[in-house]
Amino acid sequence: MATLLIRLVGPMQSWGTRSHFDDRDTEAEPSKSGVLGLCAASLGRDRAEPVDDLAGLQFGVRVDREGVLQRDFQTAQVFPGDRRSDTAVSQRAYLADAAFWAALDGDSRLLRTLQSALRNPHWPVSLGRRSYLPSQPVWLNGGVASGQLLQVLRAAPSLRRPADRLGGATPPYRFVVDRTAVEGDTSRFSPALRRDQPLGPFADRRYALRDVLMFTEDDPWGVR
Repeated sequence: MATLLIRLVGPMQSWGTRSHFDDRDTEAEPSKSGVLGLCAASLGRDRAEPVDDLAGLQFGVRVDREGVLQRDFQTAQVFPGDRRSDTAVSQRAYLADAAFWAALDGDSRLLRTLQSALRNPHWPVSLGRRSYLPSQPVWLNGGVASGQLLQVLRAAPSLRRPADRLGGATPPYRFVVDRTAVEGDTSRFSPALRRDQPLGPFADRRYALRDVLMFTEDDPWGVR
């Protein structure tokens, strides 16, 4: 079993799953569809191409820095200044100054292909929207590690800064992982659903519900 780690750090990120017309939302952590979209862009896949192989990978996220939810109010006119021109109004939510680890678990050959593509992407990668660029490389040396998803996600280095300590205390790390990626006793975990499992090419915009488990840990590395 192999797992690929993807670093998602940037001044602005948006991982919407419920966007409707001009109202663009964001989840509190990266969506599976959003991260697979980033991978597909790295591979140079067109939105009309199948992504069945990517969708079959297990997915999980560790939240190292929650960020701050912000909302932009935007207007646009086809013919600015012309009173006869309709004004389009949109609200776009995003996360400011957030930091995440995303992990994909599955076929090692596919994961190594993804790792290579992330290092040398066909198209520029972004964090949920085309203009939201990462401030650190999304890839890391040794990004494909042996081990199960949750094990590798727990062992990833911290993306926090000293300033992230709240009043001298370190907030716990939050995890959102596929239910199938967790073994053993899950009684302390909270179940939830995310509608971000691709059912076809991204151009189709069809997504199924994904079962996830959520929990927090003060010390993922076991050093207390």
